[in-house]
Amino acid sequence: MKRFAVYYAPRPGPFAKATAALLGWDSASARPVPQPDLPGVPLPLAALTTDPHKYGFHGTLRAPFRPADGLGAEDVADAVRSLSRKLSPVSCDGLRVENLHGFLALTPTGDHSALNAFAASVLRETNPLRAPLTDAERARRRPESLTPHQLALLDTWGYPHVMEEFRFHLTLTNHLPEDQAAQTLPVLSAHLAPVLPKPFIIEDLCLFGEDAGGRFHLLHRFPLSG
Repeated sequence: MKRFAVYYAPRPGPFAKATAALLGWDSASARPVPQPDLPGVPLPLAALTTDPHKYGFHGTLRAPFRPADGLGAEDVADAVRSLSRKLSPVSCDGLRVENLHGFLALTPTGDHSALNAFAASVLRETNPLRAPLTDAERARRRPESLTPHQLALLDTWGYPHVMEEFRFHLTLTNHLPEDQAAQTLPVLSAHLAPVLPKPFIIEDLCLFGEDAGGRFHLLHRFPLSG
């Protein structure tokens, strides 16, 4: 694996099955899965989900990173396992499909201050695991488009949308034109409504790895037991 990430991913069940199918990639079994034919969407799902397809369904807690010098896969796994034993599960009322500036995603409903604090803890505790950004990696974050505060976050944490800029979300589509997003949102909302968890609970830290082809795999699921 060339990079690692710490994500939320649902435990096996109807929610995990439906969202893996929606994106066409099951990161737990590391295999493509057939995508459903959803009447009412402007294009086939395969065309609407090319970007999230390679990651699989997830919510980012620590964005993909190269491990620091001297750290191997087992070192990273041991550190995330140790962190999972310090942290407790967090919950929100539920999830809803939302348009986030052109990307359709599931976002938490209700008070999510505990979730934000949880994400900040994961970010702080995993920062020593990552290698500093290379110039090329930094450039891919388009620093010219970031605010001064986001730029400072990028340089401190390796990613600009963290801490005060963090918003937990579970991406469902590519960036879509306004008309396509408006047409797709109610279809995805109706499709996922029967399986959305209420409440929504983060119960694990999931360590993902990126293979040489850019696909992400669920490597380890560490239950939160703090």
